[in-house]
Amino acid sequence: MPETHGSRVTAAARGWIGTPYRHQASLKGVGCDCLGLLRGVWRELHGAEPEALPAYAADWAETGGAEQLAAAARRHLIELDPIRAEPGDVLLFRWRPHLPAKHAAILVENARMIHAYDGAAVCEVHYAPFWRRRTAFAFRFRL
Repeated sequence: MPETHGSRVTAAARGWIGTPYRHQASLKGVGCDCLGLLRGVWRELHGAEPEALPAYAADWAETGGAEQLAAAARRHLIELDPIRAEPGDVLLFRWRPHLPAKHAAILVENARMIHAYDGAAVCEVHYAPFWRRRTAFAFRFRL
């Protein structure tokens, strides 16, 4: 079966499963946060990262107010309607309606997603109603 866009991204993301959560990190098997997971998948697909990443605090979205994560994604990925997201696409979530999106995951087949979150290793979980309600943006990697 030929490799598809989604299967290539999904395979790269699955390679990170089990990587411990580490704020601001992006090293497979050693540590990453949700953005670090996306950065690592980007490197596997494209090589060097497209821009330098500034240091960020755990509460960056609550203090800044701007959609910084979505703006960065727009610079390097293809934005799409979240309803049209397919396996291999990036999902961005906001915790509350008035806050900017600050969490990211990669959608995989069978209504599942791969993400990193504080206190756990990178994992594949059900893209449950909890996550669907919080989905604010979707993007596709350029291949």
